[in-house]
Amino acid sequence: MAEYIIKNGFVFDPVQGIKGDKSDVAIKDGKIVSDVSKSAKVIDAAGKTVMAGAVEIHAHIAGPKVNLGRIYRPEDKLFTCTATKGIERTGSGNSIPSTFKTGYEYAKMGYTTAMEAAMPPMFSRHVHEEIRDTPIIDEGAFPVFGNNWFVMEYLKNNEVENTAAYIAWLLRATKGYAVKVVNPGGTEAWGWGLNCLSIHDPVPYFDITPAEIVKGLIEANEYLGLPHSMHIHPNNLGNPGCYQTTLDTLNLADGYKAKNKFGREQVMHITHMQFHSYGGENWGNFESKATEIMNFVNSHKNLTMDTGNVTLDETTTMTADGPFEHHLTGLNHLKWANCDVELETAAGVVPYIYSPDIKVCAIQWSIGLELALLAKDPMRCFITTDHPNAGPFTRYPRVFKWLMSEKARNERLNTFKNADKVIAASTLGSIDREITLYELAQMTRAGPAKSLGLANICGGLKPGMDADVAVYDFNPDKPLADPEMIETAFSRAAFVFKSGVQVVTHGDIVNTGHKRTLWVDAKVKDNPQVMRDIKEKFLKYYSMTQANYEALGHHFVPNPFALEVDATQA
Repeated sequence: MAEYIIKNGFVFDPVQGIKGDKSDVAIKDGKIVSDVSKSAKVIDAAGKTVMAGAVEIHAHIAGPKVNLGRIYRPEDKLFTCTATKGIERTGSGNSIPSTFKTGYEYAKMGYTTAMEAAMPPMFSRHVHEEIRDTPIIDEGAFPVFGNNWFVMEYLKNNEVENTAAYIAWLLRATKGYAVKVVNPGGTEAWGWGLNCLSIHDPVPYFDITPAEIVKGLIEANEYLGLPHSMHIHPNNLGNPGCYQTTLDTLNLADGYKAKNKFGREQVMHITHMQFHSYGGENWGNFESKATEIMNFVNSHKNLTMDTGNVTLDETTTMTADGPFEHHLTGLNHLKWANCDVELETAAGVVPYIYSPDIKVCAIQWSIGLELALLAKDPMRCFITTDHPNAGPFTRYPRVFKWLMSEKARNERLNTFKNADKVIAASTLGSIDREITLYELAQMTRAGPAKSLGLANICGGLKPGMDADVAVYDFNPDKPLADPEMIETAFSRAAFVFKSGVQVVTHGDIVNTGHKRTLWVDAKVKDNPQVMRDIKEKFLKYYSMTQANYEALGHHFVPNPFALEVDATQA
């Protein structure tokens, strides 16, 4: 592999505490190194910003619901990209880009790692086929556990060790990365025409509550010592007044401490917090409760979160929260698809338009920005759009602009059709904070990587780490004449390196690199009961055999990179 030295750039690296110093970054054999030979290729980064490759902690980019969105939204395919220089293949899609376009667009923005946030275990082979098809970026997938029959039955009987053993088996079987929880118990209740809107609502048949599911999965996650904390989409998403359910959920993490070897310090990650920060009793008096939410998160160091910023676009919502999607189609009367996955989960897909002329949409936009601007620890608050639910991931540069420029966000805030009502319903207009480049690197690189247990691998520029590097045509030494410069610079990186391979030059894809699939190889003590239970349920309930269920072999997992977890001594 070629040697490179990126010279004279303004380096922002929270891993080493570098805050814009002019320094060089050396690359050799796919790693960041202290020095290279005189024959190394020189990349001139004078007047440019240098960061580690960005890490996407939560997006919906592979699997059956993503593919369903592509199939039943042909209008989304009108947005295309064309092949360039024989490297970049043609792709399509805006809110649901094709696999090739997904990899290209992430890479062009300087992203080198992305996590699929909700993998139905039964369809893990489909997920990994799409991951295999997506170029350049490293990817992992989070299997969903919050409505899984095994989990609910074990936790009902307080069998945490059996829960952990089942999680370990499923992570290996599906080549999964983390424990994901979506509307715990509520999606299973949807099969009975019900839902769980609070953490104390009983789940039909299983005689368990969301609170018991969440606490049990935290305990099992820490029993195993997994790289990432339990990753949760709480109950009652998207409804006026849901912030109280969110606070109740956050309180469930109280008293738990992280137990792992990966440097993770948190036991719960709350995703797309914007959708969980709503006040009011109805859509008429809908308001932001971002301040209350962030006061809690700021004071509880065993929590991380991502924002779920609304980008004011036409998009496609998709979630394993089946009852919410049915509720959403009742609000906007657009087409709806729903699917139940045997013993495991259910998902829905509904198109949505976040119109700036609609007061609720504008307040949602405000809430996402409030959350990030009110975060006191940028290493625990990460920027996402819950792609594609609050907007396409390709809008990240626009979100960066709003966060880094008070002028840019106030121009947008004051030009809403219902500006006075939007301003009255949130605190955004009174916040003068502007996110710095160093804080941006914390929120998009070092923070998510640490939360995922990847702090020694990606998210930073320390010698020994993977050579994932992004160079942006943005000079922090010059006064910002126009906020649009932020969006322009972060939309198309000047240079991007993935594992030491130069994959982007001046915004164009020049190489598809060497991507990996990230997964967790979790080991526990032999547990004959759990293995008998698995065999029995496949015989009695599943429509496929256990042998056809598991995502085995390199056909499904290209260039696998397993993080080993050994809980046999737990």
